Amino acid sequence: MNLFKRRLKIIDAFIIGKYLGTFLYTLVLFVIIIVIFDLSEKLDDFLENDLSAWQVLTQYYAGSIPYYVNMLSPLINFIAVIFFTAKMADQTEIVPILSGGVSFNRFLRPYFISAFIIFTANLISNLYILPYTNQIKNNFENVYVKKNDPFTKSNIHMKLDSNTYIYIDNFDNKTNIGYRFSLDKFKGDVLRKKLIAETIQWDSLKRQWKLSNYTVRDINDLKENMISGMSLAKDTILDMRPNDFSAYDNVFESMTNKELSDKIKKEKTRGSGIMSDLLFEQYKRWFQPLSAFVLTLIGVALSSRKVRGGVGLPLGLGIFFSFVYIVINQFAKMFSTKGGLPPLAAALIPTLFFGLLGFYLLRRAPK
Repeated sequence: MNLFKRRLKIIDAFIIGKYLGTFLYTLVLFVIIIVIFDLSEKLDDFLENDLSAWQVLTQYYAGSIPYYVNMLSPLINFIAVIFFTAKMADQTEIVPILSGGVSFNRFLRPYFISAFIIFTANLISNLYILPYTNQIKNNFENVYVKKNDPFTKSNIHMKLDSNTYIYIDNFDNKTNIGYRFSLDKFKGDVLRKKLIAETIQWDSLKRQWKLSNYTVRDINDLKENMISGMSLAKDTILDMRPNDFSAYDNVFESMTNKELSDKIKKEKTRGSGIMSDLLFEQYKRWFQPLSAFVLTLIGVALSSRKVRGGVGLPLGLGIFFSFVYIVINQFAKMFSTKGGLPPLAAALIPTLFFGLLGFYLLRRAPK
């Protein structure tokens, strides 16, 4: 800490204070505006379900606000850097710094110290906080906001392991009940066991499945043994969970890192077609915080030159590049999940594109 204090000059403290102060102020302002618009949009749903203000605050906004903060953080970071740096340039504060013998690289140091603080906060949030807050938000939305959306998934085929295949005609995500279930177990190419049940229901207390009105056929070459459990129930353990059949599109962002890694390992065997979504979510958690460094570099390079009109032009360019960043992010995600683009490439493309743009602008920035 003493070493840090000795190396941190007055100009460093000034720029870090301006950076983080502008970032936090702008972020809070934008979050308040989004919450107001979100509340006005969902107010009818809250009133229709007779929810109290405390329920809405603790069961929805406790999860939504961290989500909004994470979503807005890269863009607010970018706009904040451009705004206060352009203001410094307009007030002729940067020219004396560079004229006094401070190199441009040295001038960038407090910016990257601030970017590192934001990067660390975003990374910790992505890995350890957001999965839990997203679960709170998504559970609330699925029950009260998206209650009229389809909540069943049909014609489910899944491979549980190298020898076992299951089929469910349709699965109800609200009751965790599947209808017309069948399981086929093979040894090589030969069917050894077939289980059919009218319903299969998840027991969250026992953490196992309950089969109703079932029949089991054990096949051993030409011999066959049949067990019928009509009008009976049978508990069984299968390597699958209700979220494997989720009809909601927000299930992956609610998973912890361990759950996501386990899901990826199972998906390699099952091949149910969601591997790209899983990998993109995993890579995004690690690489999205890097945008703090990249956007900071672009912001300083764009706004460190004094121009006519004050901060208007740099701020306008910042807003334009913010929209470009959003568009590239969305296209990369779409091409990854729907178009065959490798998830790692999709997660890195926005950072790489803006990183190259940042180095180009840095070379053209006044030194």
